[in-house]
Amino acid sequence: MSSGALPDRNVGKLNLVTPIILASVLGLAGVAQAQETKNEVDSVVVTGKRVSEAAIAVGTDQATATVSITREALLSAPAGITGLKMLESLPGFNVQANDALGMYEFGNSVTVRAFNFQQVGFLLDDIPMGRSDQFGGSPIYRYVDNENLLRVTASSGAGDVSLPSYASLGPIVDYFTQKPSETAGGKVSQTLGEDNLTRTFLRLETGEHKGFSAYASGSVINSDQWRGPGTIDREHYEGKIRWDFEGGDLSFQTVHNDYFDYDSPSFTIAQYKGTAGDIYGRKGRDFGYVGYIANLAPTSSGLKYSNANYAQYYKFGLNARSDHLYGATLHKDLAENLRFTGTVYYEKKDGWGSSGVGYDTALTYYNQQKAVVPGLNAPLGLQFGISQIDGVRKGATGKVTWNLGDHRIEGGAWYEDDDYHQLSNTFNVADGSPEGAPNFSQPVYRTRNYTSKRDTWEGFLKDTVVLADGKLKVDAGFRMLSVDYQMLGKRNREDFRYSQTANLRTTWEDLFLPQVGAVYTIGRGQVFTSYSENMSLPRGADAVYYTPATVNVPAPKAETSKNIELGYRANHPTFNASVVTYYTSFQNRLQSFSEYLPGTTSLETYYQNVGGVHAYGLEFSGQWKPEALGGKIYFNTNASYNHSVFEDGFSARNSSGALVSYALKGKSVPDFPEFALQGGVTFEPVDWAVINLSTRHISDRYSNFDNSEKTKGYTLWNLYVDLGEGFNYGPLKDIKARINVDNIFDKDYLGTISTVVTGAANYRSGPHRTAQFTLSAGF
Repeated sequence: MSSGALPDRNVGKLNLVTPIILASVLGLAGVAQAQETKNEVDSVVVTGKRVSEAAIAVGTDQATATVSITREALLSAPAGITGLKMLESLPGFNVQANDALGMYEFGNSVTVRAFNFQQVGFLLDDIPMGRSDQFGGSPIYRYVDNENLLRVTASSGAGDVSLPSYASLGPIVDYFTQKPSETAGGKVSQTLGEDNLTRTFLRLETGEHKGFSAYASGSVINSDQWRGPGTIDREHYEGKIRWDFEGGDLSFQTVHNDYFDYDSPSFTIAQYKGTAGDIYGRKGRDFGYVGYIANLAPTSSGLKYSNANYAQYYKFGLNARSDHLYGATLHKDLAENLRFTGTVYYEKKDGWGSSGVGYDTALTYYNQQKAVVPGLNAPLGLQFGISQIDGVRKGATGKVTWNLGDHRIEGGAWYEDDDYHQLSNTFNVADGSPEGAPNFSQPVYRTRNYTSKRDTWEGFLKDTVVLADGKLKVDAGFRMLSVDYQMLGKRNREDFRYSQTANLRTTWEDLFLPQVGAVYTIGRGQVFTSYSENMSLPRGADAVYYTPATVNVPAPKAETSKNIELGYRANHPTFNASVVTYYTSFQNRLQSFSEYLPGTTSLETYYQNVGGVHAYGLEFSGQWKPEALGGKIYFNTNASYNHSVFEDGFSARNSSGALVSYALKGKSVPDFPEFALQGGVTFEPVDWAVINLSTRHISDRYSNFDNSEKTKGYTLWNLYVDLGEGFNYGPLKDIKARINVDNIFDKDYLGTISTVVTGAANYRSGPHRTAQFTLSAGF
């Protein structure tokens, strides 16, 4: 790597050949959803432009608590909103984001019941998405554009036993994309918004020809960071080819995502309030990195830029990612009542992230390594720390479904190979200056150079039987999960310092993870219940091994959980609703916490085994369209109560090496609100207009394990207006305009929390009021 040449910020990037203006994909969802729903409800109720079948909305016939974000809701959200942030509209999901669209990856967090983002399994059209880590993982928000989605279905406590995942301790979120249209054409739209946001989208359809159909789409987003200087930029491409033949179908799909941003910092409550004595005078919700080079007093004689506060200059905090996913799925009737489904997939990823490293910190690590690591150079002032990642993930799933009288028997297997590499070093920059170009021929110290490998296999068997003249449906099944893990190389600075190489290997497995459930239909309502056991790959498996100085590290135990649910759902002409109560218990809970490395802007995440955790609570989801209002106004509400606490204390060494005991029994798990509420009212005054006002409330949350600090709850209000149903002009059809306003009253609040064991946590503030305008059309 030459001096001053940063790694390509757009590795593997594809450029749009022509300028594209993007599109809201039109309402074909009703037809597509009806085709996909095997068990049709007697009638579609609570109809409206933003409401769909109860079977989709509240999970009719499911033995677990299952709800969906319908296509109508997806298309009503602000253009460019990530598929992850959309989950905030589901009961129990606490989604926090650094910006209105959820684009800044390190600002995203999710909790649901007693689970967090890394304990939720994600799938895209039968493809398991693996880990959700920003470094090396496959977080779902990189792989979807809302315009291409048919629906998002979430099981907040117990995903079906047939769904492949080594990340899930219960919750599963399934993203389904649309199939290609039967008619040729396309969709196009353009969005403008706050912070110089522009988004363009184009989708082209071939139409159906002798069973073959296809589409290709692309979107481009460019925006300024709302907090501090810098930009967020994303190019995203999707494509699908489908062949329908007698007795089945075969599809191929691909996703390519290129992403680049400037960092945005987290901060303590003291920094937020302006009582931390910040040298730049920063405080409040707009606390960001600085966009100028101050004249700071040197901390080392003769080195102009030795003051560690130069690391707050924004040009050193950068992130770039390039992700490519390919998948093929076959549905084939093998015989009467016997059907096969198989999927193969391949994913490749590259990326890098950087941060500033202060002189004193760099000098300490340089002195520790210089005698044993060849080629190191003394630091010059401010240094450039960079982590580079690459990896390949590939696998296959297959299952057979046999309808035998009153029984539906399913069995299948999944295999995945995930290889990952991380390389982290710190280099000098020209003159040690914040404006200096990185000099990659002058390493100052080494941090990481390792590979990790995960070989996963899973099998399942499930029987569903219908009894009592079709009123009772019982599910019983189990899955077997085995994950073989290996890490080889230098995990941390100490491995370089002591000339040691880690070669760690372990296997986590459980060959009997049962799930049973039942649904009983009473009139237009259903009672449902389920019990499930789950095991997952320890969260942050690589990071678990980062901190020990010895290479003989005992493997952490796999996290396990038990989930019980009991609920009722109803589907009536003017409303549908679902209510569920649950209990979840954990063993071997790994709880994440974060700390800034001294003299850097790098926020490191660590994991601590905290023993047991249990949670219980109540969730409600419903839609109501009162007849008295003439069918023009309808309401929706999602509400949840969650009580999640530690069952045990633990002991850990502090920064001085002393063993400290923490009495956590009965303490609330941090970042889990006790109450969450989302609701809205939709008004359709005329056929060509839809107006929606919604609100979301999150209650107080603790920020550390010992519950000595917490942040206040908040309530947000959002509005959208859709205009133009059925308006055509020349070749353009269904021309529409949409206005979205988020955080109408400009609420100042703290959103994402980087939790700590004790003391002051780090936060990210929620964005200001944001507005955007989208013009879309089909052709």
